[in-house]
Amino acid sequence: MLSEGWPALLARLPAAFDLETTARQHRALLRRRGVPDAASLLRLALGYGAYGMSLRVTAGWAGVAAVAALSDVALLKRLRGAADWLQALLDALLAKRVRLPAGLARPLRLVDASSISLPRSAGSVWRLHVGYDPHRTGFSAIELTEASEGESLKRQAVSAGAIYVGDRGYAQAGGLRHVHDGGADFVVRIGWRQLRLRQPGGAAFDLLGTLRRLPDEWGEFAVLLLDGLDPGYAGLPCRLIARRKPPAQAAEQRRRMLQRARERGARPPSAETLEAAQWLVVLTSLAPSESAEQVLEIYRLRWQVELAFKRIKSLGHIDRLPAKDKQLARSWLYANLIAAVLLDNLAQDLLDSPPCAPAH
Repeated sequence: MLSEGWPALLARLPAAFDLETTARQHRALLRRRGVPDAASLLRLALGYGAYGMSLRVTAGWAGVAAVAALSDVALLKRLRGAADWLQALLDALLAKRVRLPAGLARPLRLVDASSISLPRSAGSVWRLHVGYDPHRTGFSAIELTEASEGESLKRQAVSAGAIYVGDRGYAQAGGLRHVHDGGADFVVRIGWRQLRLRQPGGAAFDLLGTLRRLPDEWGEFAVLLLDGLDPGYAGLPCRLIARRKPPAQAAEQRRRMLQRARERGARPPSAETLEAAQWLVVLTSLAPSESAEQVLEIYRLRWQVELAFKRIKSLGHIDRLPAKDKQLARSWLYANLIAAVLLDNLAQDLLDSPPCAPAH
């Protein structure tokens, strides 16, 4: 990709994203000093990031390949200043690839986040937020933030008509309202006391008590979602769908909860929390025309975004972040993500291409 295939890779970049102009705008290449152009700077970033070369090896390779003439220290400074530019290129690549093929049902956006640590760091430094399109088998949105910035559907640029699917971390009233106000719907898993819910008439809704009284293995209820940060909000009409987990799955969930509490030195989960672990509880704004089983099937698609994260971490090794310097780490991460999106685009093009006609 960095040698014979380099012209082909450049051809796959968005035509509207002029490398030279944007590199100047983002102050990534104000002075040449051994780096002849913006394309060469991108080549250096991919060599250091996506190819896993050290700064010294990257600088040596660049000299031998006549890509650039600079030391490893000079390369470090170049890449530290290129992070915002690489982020802009990643955004342009994602904007180019978000297309819904004709004939498919409503678009889906599977949302998730993953933490990334610096070498020998005691805690997480970065959090990677993504939206994943299972129709296109690729990422529709990627955002890199400080680890202190949590998961939220407010980070998603809402596409009207889409269905946003998230785990319990995304069960926040503000984010769910953000999706609904944007003309989209949501399907999120919730905890038994995570959200403020009311019955349609305004009376209190006792989620755990309701689950205890269920005569069957599943149930569906109409509820109002309130927003604790907006006391004047009248509430968003939603459907709450609950399904009892198989006994072995529920027992494993309770075991993991107790183990996590022991590992963190935290207080063990309450009896009510352990009891609620036997249920999968989903909240959705989808109309009743989508059956409860269809809603649960939509939620089960979350495994695809989890696999996508594993693919990035195994192929791009973003869980092995080598740089201690934060700006250099950002460039390293964005280079890996750019490579991942380009590979996804290439794979999708191959899948969309018709097979060759058989020889006669």
